[in-house]
Amino acid sequence: MPRRVLQGTVVSTKNDKTVVVRVERQVMHPLYKKYVRKSKKFHAHDEENRFKTGDVVRIRECKPISKLKSWEVVVEE
Repeated sequence: MPRRVLQGTVVSTKNDKTVVVRVERQVMHPLYKKYVRKSKKFHAHDEENRFKTGDVVRIRECKPISKLKSWEVVVEE
């Protein structure tokens, strides 16, 4: 089964080897038919602490690393 890949913005780097990524999406309101922006935060594993707040990163699903972390940052080189 393929792993999900999402793109978002790093909003916190306070934890060691962890970044918090906010992923935004647009959904249509069922009654008003207007697009509403929704966001969700994911804790992602960043082994070398290379990303900082404001960076746009891609994250993918992985096996659970801790209680909150089941995503990892995809490094594109």
